[in-house]
Amino acid sequence: MGDDIPLAGLIGLLVVLLVLSAFFSGSETALMSLNRYQLRHKAREGHRGAKLADNLLQRPDRLIGLILLGNNLVNFAAASLVTLVAKDLGGNLAVALATGAFTLTVIIFAEAAPKTLAALHPERLAFPAAMVYYPLLKITYPIVWMTNVASNGVLYLFGVRSGKNDLQSLTREELRTVVHEAGARISSRYREMLISILDLEKVTVDDVMVPHNEIIGIDLDDEDAEIEGVIANSEHTRLPVYRDSIDDVVGVLHLRQLANMAERSINKDCIQKLLSEPYFVPEGTPLSTQLVQFQRRRERIALVVDEYGDIQGIVTLEDILEEIVGEFTTDPADEDDDVVEEIGDTFMVDATANIRELNRSQEWELPTDGPKTLNGLIVELLETIPQPSTCLKINGYPIEIIETDDNRIRTVRVGAREPQANTGDDD
Repeated sequence: MGDDIPLAGLIGLLVVLLVLSAFFSGSETALMSLNRYQLRHKAREGHRGAKLADNLLQRPDRLIGLILLGNNLVNFAAASLVTLVAKDLGGNLAVALATGAFTLTVIIFAEAAPKTLAALHPERLAFPAAMVYYPLLKITYPIVWMTNVASNGVLYLFGVRSGKNDLQSLTREELRTVVHEAGARISSRYREMLISILDLEKVTVDDVMVPHNEIIGIDLDDEDAEIEGVIANSEHTRLPVYRDSIDDVVGVLHLRQLANMAERSINKDCIQKLLSEPYFVPEGTPLSTQLVQFQRRRERIALVVDEYGDIQGIVTLEDILEEIVGEFTTDPADEDDDVVEEIGDTFMVDATANIRELNRSQEWELPTDGPKTLNGLIVELLETIPQPSTCLKINGYPIEIIETDDNRIRTVRVGAREPQANTGDDD
């Protein structure tokens, strides 16, 4: 054999086969390691290599069949060549030694090294490789097709059925992870907004509504002067109108409709003529659903009712949008009423404050899967209205009861969170 082909030529051919083996091994890892969403983005932008790679990955069985066909072909050819050269040079002992050396060489230079490089920088190898594989697949399609039919037939015997490639779909939680790990590619502000949108189905109207006892509206049983005062001092453009109590609501008044009455005195008859029908929604409605309903009905305010039809609160379109983008406006007076910072990392907190709002404004982690207010959370844990000076811990936050009355907690002092605290343990 050595007389027909020079030894240097055989070694050179062996090196070429090893390079081809490294190419097939590395390109397989690179193509399978591509971020499918970045790949699709590049393909839509017109990147030729990305387009070809995306096309090939639509049928991974064909791509893998082509790669395995090429990889095994060059590996078997290289192994045969090593055997022939070793036998010609040194007999059976040389064959054994050459087989061991060749195996180690293949593992290092044709498998481990190229696959590691491809896993670290998949696009650098995948896109050029796709330009090679795409026409090669066209040429070798009959062989690849027969190989796939045979392999799929074997899988079919074992109960494995090929289905639609669903690699492009993500669950909501997986999408949350993608957004969280976007890092500097997305600003922290936008990440928070995206996470808030994904969480809309977890948040209900009960979490963001103005509770029953805090609803500001117009009582038709009041004097005209009192009604004018409510309208003049209102921070809202829409007010519920009721008789005696909010439970007997008769409509919703849009204050802009009073603009044409600027030169006339406001009276109850005029108000009643301007009322629109109240819009009721059941408690527990997810914010994602309510947002769609607001859009379909062209409404901006809804009254939240329980299963008995009793009004629990009011939710507005602004409340839902603020859940996504944060507060549109800041009212320092309201913030000071809810939370007042003291010396020593403690805060004096109005116990009627909404827990979700406290968590957002103070970056706390109080539990939100139960009562909506801090008062409700403490009463649920203690199963009684505590006396002043009572202390407890909730999710690691030391809380001291400062002021109570007959039916609720009014003020508490909240300290800095302690590490490894037990949720809800009393002191």
